[in-house]
Amino acid sequence: MAEYRLAKVASELNRSYQILAETLKARGFSVDAKPATKITEEMYQVLVQEFAADKSAREEANKLKTSRDGKPPPPPTATKSQVVKTEKPEPLKPIAAKPEITPAPLVVETEKIEAQKKEISSPKILGETAIASKKGKSTKAEENTEEKKLVKKAKKSAAEGLKTLGPTAPPKAEEEEEKVEKVETKFEKLSGPKVLGKINLPKDSPSGLKNLADEARDDLREKRKRKRKKVGGEKVAVQDKIREEERIAKEKEKTDPKAEISQKDVRNKVKTTMGKLGGAGQTRGLKQKLKTQRKEAREFVRMEERERLEKESKTIKVTEFLTANDLASLMNMAVTNVISACFSLGMMVSINQRLDAETIQLVAGDFGFEVEFVDAEAQLEVEEDDNDAPEDLKHRPPIVTVMGHVDHGKTSLLDYIRKANVIAGEAGGITQHIGAYEVTLADSRKITFLDTPGHEAFTAMRARGAKVTDIAIIVIAADDSVMPQTREAIAHAQAAVVPMVFAFNKIDKEGANADKIREQLAGMNILVEDWGGKFQCQEISAKKGLNVDKLLEKVLLEAEIMELKANPDCRAKGTVIEATMEKGRGIVCSMLVQTGTLRVGDNMIAGPNYAKVRALFNERGNKIEFAPPSTPVKMLGFSENPTAGDVWVVMSEESAAKELATKRMQLVREQGIRTKRHITLDEIGRRLAIGNFKELKIIVKGDVDGSVEALSDALLKLSTEEVMVSVIHSGVGQISESDVLLASASDAIIVGFQVRPSAKARQLAEQEEIDIRHHSVIYQAIEEVKSAMEGMLSPEVVEKILGNVEVREVFKISKVGSVAGCMVTDGKVERKNKIRVIRDGVVIHTGELASLKRFKDDVKEVLRGFECGLQIEHFNDIAVGDYLEVYTEEQVKRTL
Repeated sequence: MAEYRLAKVASELNRSYQILAETLKARGFSVDAKPATKITEEMYQVLVQEFAADKSAREEANKLKTSRDGKPPPPPTATKSQVVKTEKPEPLKPIAAKPEITPAPLVVETEKIEAQKKEISSPKILGETAIASKKGKSTKAEENTEEKKLVKKAKKSAAEGLKTLGPTAPPKAEEEEEKVEKVETKFEKLSGPKVLGKINLPKDSPSGLKNLADEARDDLREKRKRKRKKVGGEKVAVQDKIREEERIAKEKEKTDPKAEISQKDVRNKVKTTMGKLGGAGQTRGLKQKLKTQRKEAREFVRMEERERLEKESKTIKVTEFLTANDLASLMNMAVTNVISACFSLGMMVSINQRLDAETIQLVAGDFGFEVEFVDAEAQLEVEEDDNDAPEDLKHRPPIVTVMGHVDHGKTSLLDYIRKANVIAGEAGGITQHIGAYEVTLADSRKITFLDTPGHEAFTAMRARGAKVTDIAIIVIAADDSVMPQTREAIAHAQAAVVPMVFAFNKIDKEGANADKIREQLAGMNILVEDWGGKFQCQEISAKKGLNVDKLLEKVLLEAEIMELKANPDCRAKGTVIEATMEKGRGIVCSMLVQTGTLRVGDNMIAGPNYAKVRALFNERGNKIEFAPPSTPVKMLGFSENPTAGDVWVVMSEESAAKELATKRMQLVREQGIRTKRHITLDEIGRRLAIGNFKELKIIVKGDVDGSVEALSDALLKLSTEEVMVSVIHSGVGQISESDVLLASASDAIIVGFQVRPSAKARQLAEQEEIDIRHHSVIYQAIEEVKSAMEGMLSPEVVEKILGNVEVREVFKISKVGSVAGCMVTDGKVERKNKIRVIRDGVVIHTGELASLKRFKDDVKEVLRGFECGLQIEHFNDIAVGDYLEVYTEEQVKRTL
């Protein structure tokens, strides 16, 4: 079936491909509105019928253009659907194609004309031409001569008959013919030329009118005839019998193709086939026929395989962001061809410019390729070795994440377990980093702990901790209640399908009530084992170490039920926990090994970043050579900061790891450029409607990637309709000179979280007058930015009434105006106040005082119960009985 591209048909019919797609959908066809969409022959015919006028108009325009340019018009090209099969015209056609001389509805009056018409109704036979009856072959010249003579005589006889009719027709008959023609063309439709007669030629011409192609085939058939070899009568009888059976079977299939096959037919068919395959009765002709059939079958299989391979070679799998050079490589052609195709589409592209999906489809379609789009991120995934044999799997320590609300005792619990004091090193006494620790118990069993922050700003950290863990410990203070961050931690654990163990801390404090916590958990459809549920719980005291050993036993029980295993000999894989910049070391990445064994010298990739493992350290800073599964380590080797939460994988070859990292970096950069938000007319209109829109630009620098991410997200959430917070840059490490220059160019402030600027950066900031704020506690940084935003808000204007004045007399003074003699009935009147004139309860003027006098002296204020004279600026229509309202406007600071 013929297929057409929608873009090509649109160009032919002088219509856009969107209109053609809508037309086909309205006619009941399912078509995608894309230029490279293929349509069937039926759809094409529907479009040609619908837009025939547009097509003809385009052809006329092309003709006019070619005639104007002085070039001959191009020959009309016929489409697949417009191919007209031409046949050789019969020699009788020229005689019958003369209907204009005698119209069909000819009216006659005289019998003479009728008689003459009857005489010429058929060609007059003047004679016959004797054709040689030799059975031998006739030459081409003889055939042409005989045929030309017959046609010439037939034409001559027809011309004489028409000539005899011409002079005898009276003029009156001609007028009637014209009248009848005019009348009949209005009511009757011409049916075509009227056949006046036929010339019968002999049908069986031995050599005169025989087709030359038939003669050539007959000659070739005669040459190829072989002399029959005489064979035995028995062999000839077998061969004739087989042929007769085949002929009968074919006739039976033609007459009744759906007839049921009997067992006798099956036996006969098997017998015939076995006879063809071999036997005494098999002849040489049958062997040759069977050989030919086998050859044709093999050729058919090879042809199908070639078609399949050709179809697969014409399909290319690409991503949406593909350069012109890559597309040319996939299609195995020069990149100049791709660039030329883009130029024909009106696109100016370079060799390394990336093309979008629609352009890729159009360009590939022009060269006859089908395009199949694949996910760019899925294409850049590393193949995982998940087919581990059961005997290769070994038990590994459980990974336990400690989660809960801020200041409920999570880090204190880990400090007691590790016999360390982590919380002493945290600013403000709250955890602001995610930490990974390995603890060895008294019975040599190991547990890996992840400590997550409890502040509301560290939601992403808690979510990452819940994804990589095996068991979650939810710490709740018994003297408090189930807080919002506790509910959030429970939701993260449930979303990750992680078993939970609840620890009711601070049980030794006064006012501790563990049953209240159990009741609140029951309200969340979480029943602990004490109340008949499935979740384990333990009342502990992290400061005193009360029942901490029982809590660890319950955690290990959960781990034994889960049967945690991993293959230590496979390729290492894990998750990035944190990344920080340390002086003298560079980027230090905290990561967790989940499967395999990580060794020094391995090549790894984490997101778009490549690294070669230079050194490994445990959480206490001791150098190690390898890290088995469920081991937290600190690694040196990254050149760029990996993002917290990225999955890292060890690659076998360095070149493959670098190539994959480069492709991922290109994809990240491309997505960043294409998703960059630009200001639109709608946004400008919204800001103008607000009137006092402001934008606060911030640069965030922090010590670890997780803290920078949490602080940036918390600051972005402070945006309002009038003041928008925009984080133009964020990064890990100290504040550098480039950060100060960026802040100077974009008029931004710098917020440093537990980092300080370098000496040169500090000096440059003083010269450029850039504000750098340092913070060690996250909620202090958020509050300060919030206060800065409130300062950027326009103040709210509040009106305050100070007094009322009654007009008792009006004095009109020339060159001065109207002066009102008044009595202060309430409050006081000040010279700087604004005044409002009220007459009959309606405000008729609002303005300011021009002068305020008591007797002849100017005064600043007049108190209640005293008389005064005043004049209103630019207003003289004061009447006795008016009331004057004195007020002032105060600006009040707004809050978010």
